[in-house]
Amino acid sequence: MAFSKLNRRAKIKRRIRKKVSGTAQSPRLTVFRSNKQIYAQLIDDTKGVTLVSASSYNNKAADKLAKIEQAAVVGKEIAEKAVKAGITSVVFDRNGYLYHGRVKSLADSAREGGLKF
Repeated sequence: MAFSKLNRRAKIKRRIRKKVSGTAQSPRLTVFRSNKQIYAQLIDDTKGVTLVSASSYNNKAADKLAKIEQAAVVGKEIAEKAVKAGITSVVFDRNGYLYHGRVKSLADSAREGGLKF
């Protein structure tokens, strides 16, 4: 049985979310990747609340960069906002995407910005 890309990603996403859950002390850093933009959120799953978010959508610094560099800028931005909000430890949710390219770039720059995961 052949899965479409979306079905495959949804299956991987369910498998990941069984194990990964965020709390107030260690929220879940989730990544969404569209064809043109990249988005990141810190989510407290116990309350169901987004604590901090960042994206390349209205980010002037990421406007004219390549997609991998855009992801790095978003990773730095989410880390700065998280540290400002008093969050240093997170659990990473790659949201069904492979840990490669833009997702890896965002994660690495978030680590450089001060987040531990």
